[in-house]
Amino acid sequence: MRLIVAVTGASGVEMGYHLLKALQSARDIDAGSVVSVETHLVVSEGAKLTWGEESSIPYDELLALADFVYDEHDLAAKISSGSFRTHGMIVIPCSMKTLAGIVTGYAENLIQRAADVCMKENRRVVLVPREMPFSKLHLRNMAAAADLGCAIVPPILTFYSGQETLQDQIDHVIGKVLMQFDLTFDRFHAWGGSQQK
Repeated sequence: MRLIVAVTGASGVEMGYHLLKALQSARDIDAGSVVSVETHLVVSEGAKLTWGEESSIPYDELLALADFVYDEHDLAAKISSGSFRTHGMIVIPCSMKTLAGIVTGYAENLIQRAADVCMKENRRVVLVPREMPFSKLHLRNMAAAADLGCAIVPPILTFYSGQETLQDQIDHVIGKVLMQFDLTFDRFHAWGGSQQK
Protein backbone atom coordinates (compact mmCIF):
# COMPACT_ATOMS: atom_id res chain seq x y z
CA MET A 1 0.00 0.00 0.00
CA ARG A 2 1.20 3.51 -0.81
CA LEU A 3 -0.14 6.53 1.10
CA ILE A 4 0.51 10.27 1.03
CA VAL A 5 0.60 11.90 4.45
CA ALA A 6 0.43 15.67 4.83
CA VAL A 7 0.96 17.61 8.04
CA THR A 8 -0.32 21.18 7.98
CA GLY A 9 -0.06 24.11 10.38
CA ALA A 10 -3.08 23.52 12.60
CA SER A 11 -2.60 22.65 16.24
CA GLY A 12 -1.98 18.95 16.80
CA VAL A 13 0.96 18.41 14.45
CA GLU A 14 2.23 15.51 16.57
CA MET A 15 -0.74 13.48 15.31
CA GLY A 16 1.17 13.21 12.03
CA TYR A 17 4.10 11.68 13.89
CA HIS A 18 1.85 9.15 15.64
CA LEU A 19 0.11 8.29 12.37
CA LEU A 20 3.41 7.55 10.64
CA LYS A 21 4.49 5.37 13.57
CA ALA A 22 1.18 3.49 13.44
CA LEU A 23 1.55 2.91 9.70
CA GLN A 24 4.79 1.03 10.36
CA SER A 25 2.84 -1.73 12.13
CA ALA A 26 -0.64 -1.31 10.64
CA ARG A 27 -2.65 -4.44 10.05
CA ASP A 28 -5.28 -5.44 7.55
CA ILE A 29 -8.64 -5.27 9.35
CA ASP A 30 -9.92 -8.55 7.90
CA ALA A 31 -6.76 -10.66 7.62
CA GLY A 32 -5.02 -9.31 10.72
CA SER A 33 -1.65 -9.45 9.00
CA VAL A 34 0.83 -6.57 9.01
CA VAL A 35 0.56 -4.48 5.85
CA SER A 36 3.56 -2.91 4.18
CA VAL A 37 2.79 0.80 3.76
CA GLU A 38 5.03 3.08 1.71
CA THR A 39 4.64 6.63 3.04
CA HIS A 40 5.11 9.90 1.15
CA LEU A 41 5.27 12.87 3.53
CA VAL A 42 4.72 16.57 2.92
CA VAL A 43 5.01 19.05 5.80
CA SER A 44 3.78 22.60 5.29
CA GLU A 45 5.78 25.64 6.36
CA GLY A 46 3.03 26.40 8.87
CA ALA A 47 3.36 22.90 10.32
CA LYS A 48 7.09 23.40 10.80
CA LEU A 49 6.39 26.54 12.83
CA THR A 50 3.67 24.81 14.84
CA TRP A 51 5.98 21.84 15.45
CA GLY A 52 8.49 24.17 17.07
CA GLU A 53 5.78 25.61 19.34
CA GLU A 54 4.02 22.39 20.31
CA SER A 55 6.37 19.44 20.16
CA SER A 56 9.38 18.32 22.18
CA ILE A 57 10.02 15.56 19.61
CA PRO A 58 12.90 16.53 17.30
CA TYR A 59 11.50 17.49 13.89
CA ASP A 60 13.98 15.15 12.16
CA GLU A 61 12.29 12.21 13.91
CA LEU A 62 9.05 13.04 12.10
CA LEU A 63 10.83 13.08 8.75
CA ALA A 64 12.70 9.84 9.53
CA LEU A 65 9.42 7.94 9.86
CA ALA A 66 8.50 8.50 6.19
CA ASP A 67 9.85 6.61 3.22
CA PHE A 68 9.85 9.75 1.05
CA VAL A 69 9.72 13.43 2.05
CA TYR A 70 8.82 16.34 -0.24
CA ASP A 71 8.97 20.11 0.00
CA GLU A 72 5.49 21.63 -0.11
CA HIS A 73 6.64 23.99 -2.89
CA ASP A 74 7.81 21.16 -5.17
CA LEU A 75 4.90 20.98 -7.60
CA ALA A 76 7.01 18.73 -9.85
CA ALA A 77 7.17 15.97 -7.22
CA LYS A 78 5.91 12.56 -8.34
CA ILE A 79 2.91 12.71 -5.98
CA SER A 80 1.66 15.72 -7.96
CA SER A 81 0.78 13.44 -10.88
CA GLY A 82 -2.15 11.09 -11.24
CA SER A 83 0.08 8.63 -13.08
CA PHE A 84 1.91 8.00 -9.78
CA ARG A 85 -0.42 5.46 -8.21
CA THR A 86 -1.30 5.70 -4.53
CA HIS A 87 -4.11 4.37 -2.36
CA GLY A 88 -4.92 7.88 -1.19
CA MET A 89 -3.95 10.64 1.17
CA ILE A 90 -4.29 11.67 4.81
CA VAL A 91 -4.04 15.31 5.89
CA ILE A 92 -3.39 15.32 9.65
CA PRO A 93 -3.99 17.83 11.07
CA CYS A 94 -5.79 19.69 8.32
CA SER A 95 -5.73 23.46 8.73
CA MET A 96 -8.73 25.49 7.65
CA LYS A 97 -6.58 27.13 4.96
CA THR A 98 -5.65 23.73 3.52
CA LEU A 99 -9.27 22.59 3.72
CA ALA A 100 -10.39 25.68 1.79
CA GLY A 101 -7.72 25.11 -0.86
CA ILE A 102 -8.69 21.46 -1.30
CA VAL A 103 -12.41 22.24 -1.56
CA THR A 104 -11.91 24.93 -4.19
CA GLY A 105 -9.22 23.11 -6.17
CA TYR A 106 -6.77 25.93 -5.49
CA ALA A 107 -3.68 23.76 -5.67
CA GLU A 108 -1.08 26.39 -4.77
CA ASN A 109 1.22 23.91 -3.02
CA LEU A 110 2.07 20.23 -3.15
CA ILE A 111 -0.33 19.28 -0.35
CA GLN A 112 -3.32 20.80 -2.11
CA ARG A 113 -2.17 19.49 -5.50
CA ALA A 114 -1.71 15.94 -4.17
CA ALA A 115 -5.20 16.03 -2.65
CA ASP A 116 -6.58 17.36 -5.95
CA VAL A 117 -4.85 14.49 -7.80
CA CYS A 118 -6.24 11.88 -5.41
CA MET A 119 -9.74 13.27 -5.81
CA LYS A 120 -9.60 13.37 -9.61
CA GLU A 121 -8.30 9.80 -9.66
CA ASN A 122 -11.07 8.65 -7.25
CA ARG A 123 -8.61 7.81 -4.48
CA ARG A 124 -9.44 8.14 -0.79
CA VAL A 125 -8.70 11.51 0.86
CA VAL A 126 -9.00 11.67 4.64
CA LEU A 127 -9.01 15.09 6.29
CA VAL A 128 -8.44 15.52 10.03
CA PRO A 129 -9.63 19.12 10.51
CA ARG A 130 -8.38 20.82 13.65
CA GLU A 131 -10.06 24.02 14.84
CA MET A 132 -12.40 24.94 17.67
CA PRO A 133 -15.04 26.13 17.49
CA PHE A 134 -15.83 25.53 13.84
CA SER A 135 -17.29 28.58 12.12
CA LYS A 136 -20.11 28.32 9.60
CA LEU A 137 -17.47 28.77 6.90
CA HIS A 138 -15.41 25.88 8.26
CA LEU A 139 -18.49 23.68 8.46
CA ARG A 140 -19.51 24.64 4.94
CA ASN A 141 -16.06 23.72 3.63
CA MET A 142 -16.11 20.38 5.46
CA ALA A 143 -19.56 19.62 4.03
CA ALA A 144 -18.27 20.53 0.57
CA ALA A 145 -15.23 18.27 1.05
CA ALA A 146 -17.51 15.42 2.12
CA ASP A 147 -19.70 16.03 -0.94
CA LEU A 148 -16.53 15.72 -3.05
CA GLY A 149 -15.81 12.32 -1.51
CA CYS A 150 -13.37 13.19 1.28
CA ALA A 151 -13.70 11.49 4.65
CA ILE A 152 -13.84 14.01 7.50
CA VAL A 153 -12.31 12.59 10.70
CA PRO A 154 -11.93 15.39 13.26
CA PRO A 155 -9.84 14.63 16.36
CA ILE A 156 -12.76 14.54 18.79
CA LEU A 157 -12.39 13.23 22.34
CA THR A 158 -13.83 9.80 23.03
CA PHE A 159 -14.62 8.03 26.29
CA TYR A 160 -16.50 4.82 25.45
CA SER A 161 -13.50 2.48 25.29
CA GLY A 162 -11.75 3.61 28.46
CA GLN A 163 -9.40 6.21 26.98
CA GLU A 164 -7.76 7.87 29.99
CA THR A 165 -4.66 9.62 28.68
CA LEU A 166 -3.84 12.01 25.87
CA GLN A 167 -1.98 9.17 24.14
CA ASP A 168 -5.11 7.01 24.37
CA GLN A 169 -7.10 9.79 22.69
CA ILE A 170 -4.50 10.20 19.93
CA ASP A 171 -4.42 6.44 19.35
CA HIS A 172 -8.19 6.43 18.98
CA VAL A 173 -8.10 9.19 16.35
CA ILE A 174 -5.29 7.42 14.48
CA GLY A 175 -7.29 4.20 14.59
CA LYS A 176 -10.32 5.94 13.11
CA VAL A 177 -8.17 7.40 10.34
CA LEU A 178 -6.61 4.03 9.50
CA MET A 179 -10.05 2.40 9.35
CA GLN A 180 -10.71 4.55 6.28
CA PHE A 181 -8.11 2.40 4.49
CA ASP A 182 -9.20 -0.90 6.09
CA LEU A 183 -6.21 -0.77 8.42
CA THR A 184 -5.94 -0.99 12.19
CA PHE A 185 -3.17 -1.04 14.77
CA ASP A 186 -2.68 -2.62 18.15
CA ARG A 187 -3.13 0.55 20.24
CA PHE A 188 -6.61 1.22 18.88
CA HIS A 189 -9.40 -0.09 21.09
CA ALA A 190 -12.68 -0.49 19.25
CA TRP A 191 -16.03 -0.46 20.99
CA GLY A 192 -16.64 -3.96 22.34
CA GLY A 193 -20.31 -3.58 23.23
CA SER A 194 -22.01 -2.68 26.45
CA GLN A 195 -21.09 -4.67 29.55
CA GLN A 196 -24.45 -3.92 31.19
CA LYS A 197 -26.75 -6.85 31.96
